Amino acid sequence: MRGLRGKVVVVTGAAGGIGAATVRRLAEEGAQVVAVDLDERVSELPGAALAVRADVSAEDGVDAYAAAAVERFGRIDLHHLNAGIPGSFATLPTLSVAEFDKVMAVNVRGVFLGVRAAFRQYAAQGSHGNVVITGSIGSLRGSADLLAYQTSKHAVLGILRGAAMYGGPLGVRVNAVAPGIVPTDLFAANAIRGGGTAAGGKDDMSRRASSTPLRRAGTGDDVAGVVAFLLSDDAAYMTGEVVSVDGGASIVSTVRPSGGAGAWDFEAYDRGLYG
Repeated sequence: MRGLRGKVVVVTGAAGGIGAATVRRLAEEGAQVVAVDLDERVSELPGAALAVRADVSAEDGVDAYAAAAVERFGRIDLHHLNAGIPGSFATLPTLSVAEFDKVMAVNVRGVFLGVRAAFRQYAAQGSHGNVVITGSIGSLRGSADLLAYQTSKHAVLGILRGAAMYGGPLGVRVNAVAPGIVPTDLFAANAIRGGGTAAGGKDDMSRRASSTPLRRAGTGDDVAGVVAFLLSDDAAYMTGEVVSVDGGASIVSTVRPSGGAGAWDFEAYDRGLYG
């Protein structure tokens, strides 16, 4: 893709799933990648990526990864703000303030700090650049579980649009991807409720993904290709956009037979959710 070779790219949440796939794809495109994560596996990424362990929800963590990137490469051109956590599958009445705040800290404050750092660095360099945020189908739709996660992913679209408006006159593009079901470590844990495995966790990912028009779950590489495009000069006239990478899930009418109407046992689901 045009405009990626030789560019310095920061990728947060880089140790696994979508982040690791994006690091690989950008490296293949000739970019110099700064891979940021708290996970020890960040140091195991292939290629010549600079691995930085940092907490994206903390100002000093974001300052540290930005400083490490500039020390190594002299500048930062592109950012993929991908780090995020799902939180627990606690129901609304049982969701704790601590759990809610933990998810918001990583998924919202972390994106805010990353976007702010990007604009500060571009100003210091006297340059423009591009930012891609990882949203979610949860940014666009609702469900009865993962309330903190959903709230956080709606919130990042506010950051996206405000940053795109501010950045446009400066030559800074800001876009987002909204992945659907992509089986990664982010949602690897089973949802345990009442001594059993609740719907919506790891075990039924493939079944749920079969309800999309493409009838399959996505992969990290599926999302990474779109991220690379949005960061590249091939997307030069795109900003403020949210690009769904969900196998068509977000277009489905669930009340029509083609959308799975009648195929799900909601009585059993409701019993599991509400007792």
